[in-house]
Amino acid sequence: MSTLALKGPYWVTVRQYRRILWLAVAAVAVSLAAIGGLRIWDARTPDPLRADGTWFPGDDRANALLRWAMEYAGGGMLLLPLLVGAFVAGPLVAREFESGTYQLSLTQSVSPAAWLRAKLLTSTTAALLTALALTGAFRIGWSGLPGTWYMKWSPAPYAAVGIVLFAHLLAAVAVGALIGLLIRRTLVAMAVTGVTMGVVLLVLGAFRWSFLPVETATGPVGPDFHAPVDGLTMDTGLLTASGARFDQSVCWDQVNRTPGLDGMEDGGMKLFDRCLVEHHATGQYVDYHPASHFWPTQLVESGICLALAALAAYAAFRVLRARHP
Repeated sequence: MSTLALKGPYWVTVRQYRRILWLAVAAVAVSLAAIGGLRIWDARTPDPLRADGTWFPGDDRANALLRWAMEYAGGGMLLLPLLVGAFVAGPLVAREFESGTYQLSLTQSVSPAAWLRAKLLTSTTAALLTALALTGAFRIGWSGLPGTWYMKWSPAPYAAVGIVLFAHLLAAVAVGALIGLLIRRTLVAMAVTGVTMGVVLLVLGAFRWSFLPVETATGPVGPDFHAPVDGLTMDTGLLTASGARFDQSVCWDQVNRTPGLDGMEDGGMKLFDRCLVEHHATGQYVDYHPASHFWPTQLVESGICLALAALAAYAAFRVLRARHP
């Protein structure tokens, strides 16, 4: 019924790639069934509460399998922008020029801009709806994993539980369309788009935690000093009495250079502690991102991707207008 409501190039695009759309629907259905089934299995055994207030899985098999499924699901969603971008660049745009079928569309009272707009809007809508459904399935499974607050800072859950995945997809669609218009060879356009979006995601991942300044917590030297709960630790180390940061590898090197010591248990720990005293290391610090930095970081990264999407889309229409005025 949805295809009957569409008209012109939108209806043609949906008809051309209806198998891909049905494949996306099937992938969503399988994901919901698998994760929902594992979630129900795990929920049948309540998770006991430890004395310190933390939770641990009641059924290890169910929880371990659910955790394994969520790791793979998160990895798959992390690669979704690459797949969408490659599809848009190759089959959706480049193949039309490679085979010459775009000329048929332009003879049906459809302008080049309207033709490309239909391609982009259709693929964008399908990609965002698929991502929304997969994100819902991921959250269903994620809610059944106690004690995983730290995992949300890793790349896959970070994208899967937030809004940045949708910005990645918008950028992938626009970049794919631009590359498809420039290269006009299906396989080459797919490869170039995959590499381009891969580089974009890697760069964003490398600088993601530099968007906002870290916060620093300090305390006396001790074994149990760490970032606040739900925070992301970026760096830890020792402080001298003056407040300067001290590289404790100096003391480790001193222990390793001392002959007659066989590990830290054989007098090495005493030598290490004496070295700290000699350098006046009286405290320690931890640089971290608090939980409140999670969503602002998502918004900053999403803004970058939306800017990239806007520039790529504008360039794509300019290229199309220059070649097909």
